Amino acid sequence: MNEKDLPGGVMRHLVRSRSELQDRVTELIEQQTAISEVLRAIANSPHDLQPIFDAILDSATRLCRADVVTLRLSEESGLRLVAMRGDPLLVSHLWSSFPALAEKGSLQSRTATSRLPAHIPDLAALEGDHRDHSRIAAVNAGYRATLIVPLLKDHEIIGTITLGRTQVQPFTDQQISLFRDFAAQATIALESTRRERQYREAQMALAHANRVATMGQLTASITHEVNQPITAAVTYALAARRFLSADPPNFREVDDALSLIVKEGNRAGEVVERVRALIRKVPARKDAVAIDDAILETIALTRTEAVNNRVSVRTQFAEGLPCVQGDRVQLQQVMLNLIVNAIQAMSGIGEGARELKISIDAVPSEGGVRVGVRDIGPGLSPESLSRLFEPFYTTKPEGMGMGLSICRSIIEAHGGRLWAIPCEPQGALFQFTIPTD
Repeated sequence: MNEKDLPGGVMRHLVRSRSELQDRVTELIEQQTAISEVLRAIANSPHDLQPIFDAILDSATRLCRADVVTLRLSEESGLRLVAMRGDPLLVSHLWSSFPALAEKGSLQSRTATSRLPAHIPDLAALEGDHRDHSRIAAVNAGYRATLIVPLLKDHEIIGTITLGRTQVQPFTDQQISLFRDFAAQATIALESTRRERQYREAQMALAHANRVATMGQLTASITHEVNQPITAAVTYALAARRFLSADPPNFREVDDALSLIVKEGNRAGEVVERVRALIRKVPARKDAVAIDDAILETIALTRTEAVNNRVSVRTQFAEGLPCVQGDRVQLQQVMLNLIVNAIQAMSGIGEGARELKISIDAVPSEGGVRVGVRDIGPGLSPESLSRLFEPFYTTKPEGMGMGLSICRSIIEAHGGRLWAIPCEPQGALFQFTIPTD
């Protein structure tokens, strides 16, 4: 028996079932496409939430044939409006009239608290609390039917997505079910990205605190560095005054003294600027960095610390080094930590030479340059070598154990690697690589 031999009623039922099945398959494909777009946005913008918001709302608009979609994220005082998509005129009107914060007691807040979707076929016919500014603003802006879906992660409210239509056209049960599934998957993706961003911000704050703490250890050195040019400038100024008081005035010597004052003033300014750059909290950036110049600046900041600990610093830089791609301040932070650690490692040595060797050479096989910091301190034990870069592990009584851990995070974020090698007969060598242009 083929389809032509079936009774008319059965045939119609089969056609309807096939059509419904095709519609369901189409909806599922649309849903999976929408989720794929959200995941693609996360992959392309792992640290920027706005493109992810846009991808979620664009997909929501298509899935449910909505005229406008809004996204609110939960915070302590209520639900904050963070993104809106849809008809440009409607979106423009809503942005200007919607409350940015849906406070507790509002329709949005009550829906989120219930943890269940709220489907309102006609906002204008809704009875209840007329002090809900969001509802009044929505009706005044011209949209009527709405669907509010809470975003839940482990039963915790992280926000809401609201769909709106300009006509009294209720959302179907199928659309609501489809969108609930999409919202659940979008929530997981959104929350994962948000947590990752919070982790990175905390890591940056910790790195900044570590950099400031390290600079605090060098306060005496910095004071000495600044005092030297200031003292010299004062001395030259006194000399210039004597030359002017001579009979006759020696204007040539006065001119020389004034030139030296300008030179020393610039020198003091350079020291201050280097310190400001290192302790300033700025977003990470990727620029072309002359790594040898950046390291020489850091060595200058630690010069007095080295002298006070009777450490001689020797440099061995290869010629024609290419620029590296990275954040100059963060790379200098790594060098600052490694140099200070090396100086401190040699502070317990008795009589004898204390030498710190800093080297830079190109490593074509790794597509970058390699920096080395070698000391002749007591070296590294097998136990410390295996745990050296763990957070909170330290061999110093007063140490926090974060410096090397942060250094490794910075270098890995730059696409490089950081490691340590024990040296014979004594000492340790810390090396890191950084990619070039």
